[in-house]
Amino acid sequence: MQLKDFLEQNGQSHLAEHLGEGDLAARLREIDWETVSLWKTGESPKARGHIEPIDGLRLAEIDARRAEYEAIGNAVIRRGGVAAVLLAGGQGTRLGSDAPKGAFDIGITRPLYIFEQQIRNLLEVCSGAGAYVPLLIMTSEKNDAETRAFFAEHAYFGYPESYVRFFRQEMAPAVDLDGKLLLEAPGTLALSPNGNGGWYSSLVRAGLDREFPAVEWFNVFAVDNVLQRIADPVFIGATVASKKLCGAKVVTKAAPEEKVGVLCLEDGLPAVVEYYELSPEMANARDEKGDLLYLYGVILNYLFRADRLREIASERIPVHVVKKKIPYLDGQGTLIRPDRENGYKFETLILDMVKLAGSCLPFEVRREREFAPVKNRTGVDSVETARELLQKNGVIL
Repeated sequence: MQLKDFLEQNGQSHLAEHLGEGDLAARLREIDWETVSLWKTGESPKARGHIEPIDGLRLAEIDARRAEYEAIGNAVIRRGGVAAVLLAGGQGTRLGSDAPKGAFDIGITRPLYIFEQQIRNLLEVCSGAGAYVPLLIMTSEKNDAETRAFFAEHAYFGYPESYVRFFRQEMAPAVDLDGKLLLEAPGTLALSPNGNGGWYSSLVRAGLDREFPAVEWFNVFAVDNVLQRIADPVFIGATVASKKLCGAKVVTKAAPEEKVGVLCLEDGLPAVVEYYELSPEMANARDEKGDLLYLYGVILNYLFRADRLREIASERIPVHVVKKKIPYLDGQGTLIRPDRENGYKFETLILDMVKLAGSCLPFEVRREREFAPVKNRTGVDSVETARELLQKNGVIL
């Protein structure tokens, strides 16, 4: 069937006159039309199943078995069984920068980039294990070239280039409230990254699963936490010993009302529940020791077993339909920046991958040692707070 005819049959005839512009025709042939059709459902429902606390590994037990777990984890690392996946598709917009977020300089008396600090954290693990870990960096279409150039300019901050790979996150189209695909420029679809749950499908599309066939576990982590320990052998060893299919680094909530996603059980499966989805009674509930029942706040540092990921991918990860304000070209070719939600984006979430894994080990870490997110310029979870925590951990800024 001709592309023009296909568009007309699928309610997208408004694009037919633009087929000769830009890369529109090629993009249209790549679209997952099954996903686009989900616009008919509107925003994804927020109903939850039966929520209950999940058992996790607390600091005291981790410390007591640290040597055992570390030995297991280092053995996995040495046989090439772990790959680190850095989710680095974002820009530093909220930090006042148009560059990749990982290129932001958090130093005070000398340059210290977010990417640089994370490489240092990984190198420390590699030194202890006596082996390097493949580092797979997921970029976006907007920052891919700049991220690659930044690493090359800084000689990969001392990490062996042969162990580093870049891959671009897949993009998803946006539609208006009637399901019509939007353009952001002549011959250019309005596209956005398909959510942090798209990391594995993007990695597979880039062929990195075939390039590193020995990998048994993928450690996925966010770009903005400058203190996190990557490919942590203790975390790996504990997850392996637990025989769970997934592990999640967590911090205990500082207070019942803390605005952080909480790892729980939902209908018997591991799930992350947003703070506002817990009733006040649940948020404040405590056990006989006085600890919160719902206390495990996630920090986006996960371990996934590779064989289970392959199964999850074949099962199709849920797609969330999210109403957003989406800039678009109108019929006269003018770029409109709406002041209210005018369309839908389609996103996958890593949280759903945790649930699909079927089992998950909450692994507690010390907040002051491993959780310094850089989300804002000032205030909470900011450059200021991250600098303070880095200095407390002996990092010279």
